[in-house]
Amino acid sequence: MPLTTIKNPLPQRFMTQDVPGIGGVIKVRPEDFLVEELPLYEPCDEGEHLYLRIQKNGVSHGEMMACLRRTFGVSDRQIGCAGMKDKQAVTQQTVSLHLHEDPASIDLGHERMTVLWAARHTNKLRTGHLKGNHFSIRIRQVDPLKAPLVMKQLRALQHSGLPNYFGSQRFGARTNNHLLGGLLLKGDYQGVLDELLGTKGSTYPDSQQARREKYDAGDYREAMSHGSGGLSGGWSGGDRSELDTLRALEEGKSARAACQRISRKMIQLYVNAFQSAAFNRVVDQRLDKGTLGKLVEGDLAWKHDGGSVFRVGAEELAGDELATRAAGLEISPSGPLWGKHMTLPGEETLRVEREALDAGGLDEQTMAASRHCPKGARRTLRETLGNPEIESGIDEHGPFIRIAFDLSRGTYATVLLREIMKEDA
Repeated sequence: MPLTTIKNPLPQRFMTQDVPGIGGVIKVRPEDFLVEELPLYEPCDEGEHLYLRIQKNGVSHGEMMACLRRTFGVSDRQIGCAGMKDKQAVTQQTVSLHLHEDPASIDLGHERMTVLWAARHTNKLRTGHLKGNHFSIRIRQVDPLKAPLVMKQLRALQHSGLPNYFGSQRFGARTNNHLLGGLLLKGDYQGVLDELLGTKGSTYPDSQQARREKYDAGDYREAMSHGSGGLSGGWSGGDRSELDTLRALEEGKSARAACQRISRKMIQLYVNAFQSAAFNRVVDQRLDKGTLGKLVEGDLAWKHDGGSVFRVGAEELAGDELATRAAGLEISPSGPLWGKHMTLPGEETLRVEREALDAGGLDEQTMAASRHCPKGARRTLRETLGNPEIESGIDEHGPFIRIAFDLSRGTYATVLLREIMKEDA
């Protein structure tokens, strides 16, 4: 079985296929992309975890974490957050610190990060502990007079639901996180290293050519240090997996042992990206068939008010109730996040989902046998769009159309922008 035929894991279809896009660009300035976390609950003002509401401007998640470690003398394990936020944005999010005593100061000493408030709570913030996010985004290099067209699209998506694709952020700068995840699940550790470090895998920046050639030649010491500037003389601070595996190879470790140097967090990210690529192909197929918002026999229907699923059979489809609820976005078809404990749908739906898994070069048995196999889950194929707003005009940076909206946790704003712009955002 080949590694994968999902060379491009990104969304391939549009819900608003017949509506022209407005083009444009986003994130010209961090202030053009505002994200505000919508909390799942409020802190209760007591407990051993200190919650901080942080506003950051053009700051990456890693830089924020480093600042928190340095300022409060805590480890990564003592820090909790509900999700990671874009670097090229102005964002507000809550983090938790496991601190028994209040610090003398909550000033982060960072010119682009501010603590808006602090409060105590009884538990650590964990991934997913949020209701969703509110976005306010300026699209630049567009005709402001196209605002009515954009509002029409937003209303249409509010009515139909937004395809719940995973966006480009899921797949990394080289759009190959899913390939690394598939190789890990297959236990092809040499393949992981070749994709991560060599010249024959996915595209990579020209600046990495020389060091990748050194890896191909087996000169791991030079592959680590070739080039100038950055961490370890050439690799950037974001290339931890590359550096850690090269260091292990230079020490004479096997491919498997070298891959064991990759952090647990990064392995989970790669495997999750593989799940996401297979999920995206199912969304493509349902859009092609016109069934993204329609339930068919064998589906596992997703309840939007709680996230549970129920099986759809011929008896349930006989009446009008399910169709009415689906039209009102109370329920939607769900898709696969493959894993050993994922609930399987009925025959025809399962056939489509298995085809997407097969396209990734894996089958259920191989995946379940992997030491890296995730638990698995269902995910709604479409999501609700809340509180859409629009504004247009010209400011000191030129013409713009600003859109604002709410999305549930795990839903990508760039997927919505792609529908509006008809370009990868």
